[in-house]
Amino acid sequence: MSYPITLAIRFLRQKKVDFKPHLFEYVEKGGTTHSAEVLGVNEHAVVKTLVFETNEKKPLIVLQHGDREVSEKNLARHLKVKSVSSASAEKATKLTGYIFGGTSPFGTKKNLPIYAEKTIFDLEKIYINGGKRGFLVEIEPKVLKDTLKLEEVEVGINT
Repeated sequence: MSYPITLAIRFLRQKKVDFKPHLFEYVEKGGTTHSAEVLGVNEHAVVKTLVFETNEKKPLIVLQHGDREVSEKNLARHLKVKSVSSASAEKATKLTGYIFGGTSPFGTKKNLPIYAEKTIFDLEKIYINGGKRGFLVEIEPKVLKDTLKLEEVEVGINT
């Protein structure tokens, strides 16, 4: 099967990471629920790449389970800042080089601080964006620690 060669895929290949590509039809506002259904996997194993900004306009990425939300209050508290909010789709694209809905933590345009929900590392496999809408890569969660400079956090809340 042929799949797109995105910045994320180039990054993974450069780091010699084993991954399994999964292409599917992107559905506007389908999110991780749609991805999980199409792939026949638990939504908890689908990891979202979310771009946030602090009140000082400092951007960052949070990796979160598909079936959970990020508590902006807890994230702000962890970062010791006044507040944190989601970056606009336009701003996220400018910072990462990826179109909203196709954001990957691998091979981003700007080097952003990355925070990953601690429990992601308890999973056997995760499905994370490969740098294009409708394109996830299946990897072992430890790949995140091996290839990205990240900090583990506990900022997830149930939806």
